[in-house]
Amino acid sequence: MKYEDLRSFIEKKMRMSHIYQPLLIKILVDSGGSATVRQLALCFLGYDESQIRYYESTLKSMPIKVLSKHGIIKKDGDLVTLEVSKLTFEQKAELKKICEGKIQDYISKRGLSVWDYRLIDTEPVPDSLRFIVLKESKGRCALCGATRNERVLDVDHILPRSLGGKTEYANLQVLCSKCNRSKRNKDKTDFRNLIKDSFNNDCPFCIVHKTEKVLHENELAFAILDKHPVTAGHTLVIPRRHVTNYFELSQYELVACHDLIKFIERSLQEEDKTIDGFNIGLNNGEVAGQTIDHLHFHLIPRRKGDVDNPRGGVRGVIPNKMNY
Repeated sequence: MKYEDLRSFIEKKMRMSHIYQPLLIKILVDSGGSATVRQLALCFLGYDESQIRYYESTLKSMPIKVLSKHGIIKKDGDLVTLEVSKLTFEQKAELKKICEGKIQDYISKRGLSVWDYRLIDTEPVPDSLRFIVLKESKGRCALCGATRNERVLDVDHILPRSLGGKTEYANLQVLCSKCNRSKRNKDKTDFRNLIKDSFNNDCPFCIVHKTEKVLHENELAFAILDKHPVTAGHTLVIPRRHVTNYFELSQYELVACHDLIKFIERSLQEEDKTIDGFNIGLNNGEVAGQTIDHLHFHLIPRRKGDVDNPRGGVRGVIPNKMNY
């Protein structure tokens, strides 16, 4: 093929469902015309922004934080520096050799799952099966509800391949790329039922999320001001999914609600210096005072003098048991 033919193909005939084709050609041109599949894969990785962001997050949450506590490294903004005096060539070689040995020992014990559980599943889900699973999910992530317009959707093995899970309809669910990466290869939660009862047209909290102002939100929960506040700043944190019972929440939903509670607590403390404490709680069941059939957490700011005797706090749900 001549240069003119290749240029014409790229400009006029190439049909793209992804960036892969032009990226492959570009890399081959850069490498002089030839490269191994391994070399090409490494180059592709450099263009995968989702992977780059994933490892940026991993670096900040674990190795940078741990090594900084030990005084091994220092982080200033995005710059990470090894806190050691100038090394000789021999010292550098020795340190790299020791680190390489540590890496190889760990990999030999854990295998490829050290890097990414998806590497274990080398057999792709057949297109016909993938289509069925995506169709039945209504194009939404079974955990956070994200659509294909918001994030890439993956077909996930509920029971991971590393634990013996099979590539069959009963073992597949749709997760967005973010939720799929968060899941890891030891979790076997079936999130498909979360979609079935995720919204109730008769529920005021399901409706409020669509009709009223939301203070803060994340993928699985949102927060609004209580319409009948006990104190100024009284906030409700509510899971997006229509769920009645606290004990029906998934671990992911619990974390999402907890993250919002912490965020709102900090925000309220910054805005109102008179706040000295909080009551945090929920009513689970009619006998416990639950009047809305959609679980919600109360975050109630407390100030000195707002009641004569605050001793006992939440024990006051049964008045004669408050003081002890």
